[in-house]
Amino acid sequence: LKLCFLEICAMSFDWQANWMTEEHLMFKESTRKFMEAEIAPNADRWEEQGFVDRDFWLKAGSSGLLGASAPAEFGGAEVDQSFDALTIYEQARVGDAGWGFGVHNICVHYLMAFGSDEQKSRWLPGLIAGEIIPAIAMTEPGTGSDLQAVKTTATADGNDYVINGSKIFITNGQLADLVIVVAKTDKEAGASGVSLIVLEPNAAVGFQRGRNLKKLGMKGQDTSELFFENVRVPRENLLGEHEGRGFFQLMNQLGWERLVIAIGAVGAMDGMMRETVGYVRTRKAFGQRLMDFQNTRFKLAEAKTKLEATRSFVNECITKVIGGNLGSVDGAMAKWWGSQMQCEVADECLQLFGGYGYMMEYPIAKAYADARVQKIYGGSNEIQKELIARSLDAD
Repeated sequence: LKLCFLEICAMSFDWQANWMTEEHLMFKESTRKFMEAEIAPNADRWEEQGFVDRDFWLKAGSSGLLGASAPAEFGGAEVDQSFDALTIYEQARVGDAGWGFGVHNICVHYLMAFGSDEQKSRWLPGLIAGEIIPAIAMTEPGTGSDLQAVKTTATADGNDYVINGSKIFITNGQLADLVIVVAKTDKEAGASGVSLIVLEPNAAVGFQRGRNLKKLGMKGQDTSELFFENVRVPRENLLGEHEGRGFFQLMNQLGWERLVIAIGAVGAMDGMMRETVGYVRTRKAFGQRLMDFQNTRFKLAEAKTKLEATRSFVNECITKVIGGNLGSVDGAMAKWWGSQMQCEVADECLQLFGGYGYMMEYPIAKAYADARVQKIYGGSNEIQKELIARSLDAD
C-alpha cells in the first residue's frame, strides 16, 4: 500500500485532458511561465496594497491572456473558451486569487454575446489589451443570490438612463474603467424588469467608489462598494436590443461563470497538493518523515481522489463548452462540487502542515483563506443545489 501510494504522489499535479490539442499545451506552457514570472514575485505586495498593479493587466493583455476567445478583429485569438479555462487554471495553480481575471473574462463574454457591433468595437479592444479593467455589479447590500430582487434602478430620461442604488462585494471595483450594472428598468416587472447597462465610471457624475473591503482571503483583489446617485448613462449603453432582457442574459452566462469557479478550484487543489506532498516528504516527526505515517498517506489519498474526481467532471464540462452545449445545471454541479472539494482539500492539507499551516507565510494558509468564498460567490452552493433539484423535479 505504501509503495502504491508513493507512486500516486510521484504523479505531477497538473491538468491533462483529452480535449487538449498541441495548441492548448503550448498555450498552457506559455501561460504558466507568465504566471510564475509575473504573479509569484508580486503577490505579497499586491496583498499588502489591496489591488493588482495596472501594469500587470497590460502585460497580461500583451501576452494574449485577456482575449483568447474573442474575435480577431478586436485583438483576440478567436479560439474557444477552453483556452480561457487554461488561464484560470494556471492562475489558481500558482496560488493566486487576487487578479480579477475571472470577472474580466465574464464581462468580455457578456459583450461578445449581447453587445451591439458599436459596443464591441468601442470596448473589446481595450479590454483585450488590458487598458480597460471591467467589473460586473450584481450584488447589493440586501440582495445576494436573488438577482430578481435588485433595488438599483435605471430610469429612462430622454436619451439617458438615470441610475440610483448601491452595490457591494464588487470584484475590480476600485480600478474598474467599465462596470456592467444590473438594474431594474421596470420596478414592477420582477425578473422581466432587469436590464444590463454599461457604465464608464471615469465619465460618470454621481458615481462613487466606497471602501476597498477587507476580506478573509483574496486580499490582493480589490473588492468594493459602489454607489450611484442620479448617474446619467447614455441609453445606447444598454446591453441587448431591448430592456428587460438582463435576467435572461445573466442566466445565459452563469453556466460559464460557475464553471470558471470550478476550474479555479482544480488549479488551487493542484497547487495545494503539490506544496503539501513536498512538505510531508521532508518534514520529520518522531524520527520519520510525515509521509511515512499511515494517517498522512490516507489523508493525501483521499484528497487526491477528490481532486481527480473533480477534474474529471470539469473536463467533461469543458468538452461541452467546446461543443457549445454546456447547460446551466452542469455549471451548478461543477461549481458546488468543485468549491466544496477545494475547501475540504485545503483543510486537510493545512492540517498536515501542523502549526506552520496556520502561519500566513506558508502558501497553504493563504490557499485555505482564499478557498472559503468559492462556496459563496457566483450563487451560493445552497442555490446551486436548489437549481439541480429543480432540474430533477422537472423531468
